[in-house]
Amino acid sequence: MRCGAKCFLVKIEVGGETQVVLVNARTPAEARKNIRKKHGTETQILAVKEEKKKL
Repeated sequence: MRCGAKCFLVKIEVGGETQVVLVNARTPAEARKNIRKKHGTETQILAVKEEKKKL
């Protein structure tokens, strides 16, 4: 993990299935970029939320 990185929950649609993927990134835009690199540019990104840590 890099300095300033957070965990994001990214909801995507791949092949008609909805999935929730955990991504480590600094910003929501970087999280989207990482998803597009891994799953391809045709992947529909439905939502990007920062994961809140519970204490």
